[in-house]
Amino acid sequence: MAQVPQTFFDALAVRSWCGLALEALGRAREEIDAINVYPVADGDTGTNLYLTVESATAAVEAVFEGHEAGGDRRPALADAVRAMAHGALIGARGNSGTILAQLLRGMAQVLAGDEAPAHADGQGLRTALRHAADSARRAVAHPVEGTVLTVASAAADAAGRAEGDCGAVARAAHEGARAALAETPARLAVLQRAGVVDAGGRGLVAVLAALVETFTGEAPRAMPAVGGPWSGSVRTTGTGLHARVEHVAEPPAGGAADPGDGERCHARVAARGDLPEGAAEPGECADAGAAPGAGGPAFEVIYLLEAGDAAVARLRDRLDALGDSLVVVGGDGLWNVHVHVDDAGAAVEAGVEAGRPYRIRITHFGAGDVHTTGAEPTATAPGERVQRAVVAVVSGEGLADLYAGAGATTVLACPGEPPASGELVQAVRRAHAREVVLLPNDADLRHTAAAAAEQVRAEGVRVALIPTRSAVQGIAALAVHEPERRFDEDVVSMTSAAGATRYAEVTVAERQSWTMAGICQAGDVLGLVDGDVAVIGQDLTATAEAVLDRMLAAGGELVTLVLGDDAPGSVAAHLETRVREGYLAVDTVVYHGGRQGALLLIGVE
Repeated sequence: MAQVPQTFFDALAVRSWCGLALEALGRAREEIDAINVYPVADGDTGTNLYLTVESATAAVEAVFEGHEAGGDRRPALADAVRAMAHGALIGARGNSGTILAQLLRGMAQVLAGDEAPAHADGQGLRTALRHAADSARRAVAHPVEGTVLTVASAAADAAGRAEGDCGAVARAAHEGARAALAETPARLAVLQRAGVVDAGGRGLVAVLAALVETFTGEAPRAMPAVGGPWSGSVRTTGTGLHARVEHVAEPPAGGAADPGDGERCHARVAARGDLPEGAAEPGECADAGAAPGAGGPAFEVIYLLEAGDAAVARLRDRLDALGDSLVVVGGDGLWNVHVHVDDAGAAVEAGVEAGRPYRIRITHFGAGDVHTTGAEPTATAPGERVQRAVVAVVSGEGLADLYAGAGATTVLACPGEPPASGELVQAVRRAHAREVVLLPNDADLRHTAAAAAEQVRAEGVRVALIPTRSAVQGIAALAVHEPERRFDEDVVSMTSAAGATRYAEVTVAERQSWTMAGICQAGDVLGLVDGDVAVIGQDLTATAEAVLDRMLAAGGELVTLVLGDDAPGSVAAHLETRVREGYLAVDTVVYHGGRQGALLLIGVE
């Protein structure tokens, strides 16, 4: 992470801000989860914000690594903020995470515009914060005051009145956000009843505090998570939906406390039925998060969507009629859609009609366990954990269906957009098992998967990481998986099957480059065996056949072919014939992987 402070808002400052914001949200995550009562009390706002910023941070780091590999000292401000916004967009989770992604996108639209300078000064930061707040408000179908939108607008207002450099503007924005956050209970009745401030707003204050630290080198003092005019300390016990935030009030200096100020304000944020009142009060938006059975939607639906502006405008109208808490953010053909509905299928169908939805996540609010909350289950959580589960990363919808059909919990990774460790942690929690076998299916994901495994081990889950480097190795491992065996025996068997499977892929070169097989040109067909380019050709079928022959030269009993959407079906038929006629006693199985990146995956066992 970059050293602080930063004088101007440049690429290095973007990198520093993302890193500091991730650290700040990591420290505050459980506290923010615990005070999450709006729009639904599902106890995951802090986690969702953390995962959103983690994705933004990873995207910025990837840009820096790319420039360093190319010999450049550092990327331009425009490159860094675009990466930050894109990373947040594709990794946005939940209502607040989606809004934060739009805030970052709004800033990027100013800082990476056609007339954007090499670095931004105080005026540029003021303009970016204003545009961010306004664009986030426009992205929400029915804005409600007393939420993160109010906090963002107050931050922009305060920044607009500030004079000086980026440090002065960031301080003003943070102070304005803090003041607005303290007033959120007075603006939203559900917060006042629970005695807490808005969770999303609390997360934004942490992000703005990181911005202050980026430009000044000093971290502002954190504020309590509970509402009210008092001061004092905050204690948080438990996690997720079963957390308790306890504010211990302190009497004002020089005098006795008011009778109410000396009492402890307990904000019990358990299942939504624990809220003191379920109905909206006068002046409170109907979106205030009623519990299932009390009129609130049963499902949260989130997906990324590739679609044009006109189609998204129609989608907004349709989803608005289906449910509430509708937030649609993004642009330039890529959108993040978030809505609460009773009919999750209809929400997904609406996305299919508008364009191509993917990374679809459907959460049932009423489940109350790790399938929906991400919190470690307690004795009160309905439903016991299963004994063992397999969690696998896959890069195509067809592969996801194949793995899910074999009983695995899947994480769908789009080509060029690897999942962050937080996504793998959430997947392990969704699996709701005492023992988990983790299949990263990508050599570059090994360290990410190891970090995720270490985190869930701390939560009491037994995790074994099998270092699969391709989806075909994962298929081989899953084929011998037997949940009834002892855990160690099952892991050894799966590891052996994966290790005995050679893997290859056939893809198209995007640019000229040096390879182990010579120089390739853009558009050449490449055959990679065990991660290295082994064949360079002009024809897909001929290249695939050369790769298969090279792999079978060392022997084999089973060939697995996984076709991508862009590969003609004739390729599989040709290779099946080649195996049948040229290699006795070798079987072939063919799967359709979907949008998996590579045209063809080949496995030989």
